[in-house]
Amino acid sequence: MAVADQNSSDYSRILGNTEHNWCRAVTSGTGVTVLALMVARPVSEASQSQFKKTLALLQESHPLLRCKLHYDGAGKNFTFMKSTATPLSEITVHDATETLRVLESNKSPEISALQKILEHEINNGKTWVDPDTFSCSGVDVAFAAVYAVSDTHSVAVLRLHTSVCDRTTAVSLLLEMLDLDSVAEGAPPMEIENSGEAEAALESLIPCALTKKNIWAHGRDLLGYSLSSLRLTNMEFINWKSPRKSEVLRMQMDKEITSHILMGCKNRGIKLCGVLSAAALLAVHSTKKGKKKYGVVTLIDSRSYLQPSLTSHHFGFYHSAILNVHTVKGTETLWELASSCYSDFSRFKTSNKHITDMADLNFLMARAIENPGLTPSSSLRSSLVSVFEDPVIDNSGDIRQRVGVEDYMGCASAHGIGPSIAVFDTVRDGKLDCMLVYPSPLHSREQMQEVAAKMTAMLSHGHGCGGN
Repeated sequence: MAVADQNSSDYSRILGNTEHNWCRAVTSGTGVTVLALMVARPVSEASQSQFKKTLALLQESHPLLRCKLHYDGAGKNFTFMKSTATPLSEITVHDATETLRVLESNKSPEISALQKILEHEINNGKTWVDPDTFSCSGVDVAFAAVYAVSDTHSVAVLRLHTSVCDRTTAVSLLLEMLDLDSVAEGAPPMEIENSGEAEAALESLIPCALTKKNIWAHGRDLLGYSLSSLRLTNMEFINWKSPRKSEVLRMQMDKEITSHILMGCKNRGIKLCGVLSAAALLAVHSTKKGKKKYGVVTLIDSRSYLQPSLTSHHFGFYHSAILNVHTVKGTETLWELASSCYSDFSRFKTSNKHITDMADLNFLMARAIENPGLTPSSSLRSSLVSVFEDPVIDNSGDIRQRVGVEDYMGCASAHGIGPSIAVFDTVRDGKLDCMLVYPSPLHSREQMQEVAAKMTAMLSHGHGCGGN
């Protein structure tokens, strides 16, 4: 991997509003991002050495991964403190006995070892939960671990604070890791451009023309979002009193079904996010009566809208969001509702609401974290479902096979502030692969399995997939 030149001097930067909100979100349980890879090699000194070398090279090319997260209790400010002298954290090695303990602690026999380890890791954000316990020198923003799954396989894990790792960052991190392993096998290095990484927050890069919103407009929109949230319908809450954790349900489609779904989107001029939103809405609404209103949050990678624009290799959190409210009667077809969902989202995006309303949504998110009682049953649910505007398109199967990565999963925790269903979608080697993250026991695995089964049926069978 060819590395862009970076400023070698130490510096610190106070976090922007969005980054600061993610620091607060982590205290509630949302915002621990995990990338887990099933690797066809056992835990050994040689594999640990290679993993550590890979991580050191990633830190060398990405200043943000060298940062410490610092908290000033007096000023209530979070700061990224970067130092070229920051050493790589030690890789936590879980031997066969420790790995077995982690696997046996998850009582869901139907899910894989990889998924059990992923769930364990996304609920392991205790380092970041209480800022008042941070070291004076700050805490790391990334941690690495390996698990000895068997005599022939291991799981390599990266756990990152979401303030430094949006989905685009996680995807680039995966590709760069694969590239470094591939280079070791003799392949040419990947060229990356990320000069200036970590030096500016999202808000400071927004073009001035998109920041001109007077106080009355802010007040109007805050009132509008607040009133709309009071009318939203949620999934049934199973247990809203017990402590929560994030659980994951994996929804996968084969190449043929995926091709039909993508063709159906293309024929209608919509994106995959529209049909995934519609499938989730209809699946949940199938247990309701009459018309109901639901919230859908669509996350947008805003790097291309910034000045200067950033590349996918500029690590950090640069996503913005649009909240749409949809009325569902239950008589709509999947594609009718998908077109409506995407049309509403597209209209808001064309009006730049993902930029102009950023401060409003950040404010409401912060108030909900501080006052969970403002949300139904103190559930901290901000919407029914969240989706990404664009899916991850991953055609790295040949590289993964060459370096021994048999499978991988990536997502973030969502049992604090967030939706009932957070969708992380990838089209991997032509196959749709979705991670559905949900708060448990607010919602149960059985409840989510039923929703996923209905979504799969709608996406797979007879609902006009690929039709006109």
